[in-house]
Amino acid sequence: MVIVTVMVIVTMMVIVTVMIVSDARRLSDLDWFRSSYGDVLQTVRVVASEQTRKARGWVYTPEVDDAVSECGLDQGVSFDWIIPNDGDDDSLQQQLDKLTDFIYGQLNLSKG
Repeated sequence: MVIVTVMVIVTMMVIVTVMIVSDARRLSDLDWFRSSYGDVLQTVRVVASEQTRKARGWVYTPEVDDAVSECGLDQGVSFDWIIPNDGDDDSLQQQLDKLTDFIYGQLNLSKG
């Protein structure tokens, strides 16, 4: 399932719509967005090591965690942004700040 959230940024009487897809799981999902949105699309993958995931309580479940919906994008797929999520909240926030700075820059907006 793909969940879509729409954020509307209003600044200086200009309305800009940014669509964030929070859960694309299959190559066909990415292919559709790439063909529909072309060059304006930015793909983001958040990654954490198996060790980190286990420390956070994840337990491997056969036939669930090895299903295409869970690992179909793990190899052979390029992303515009890879955000590591193995550290603390500050490290993650620094990575997210880079992404949001890029988005604002592409929209010719300033964060304020």
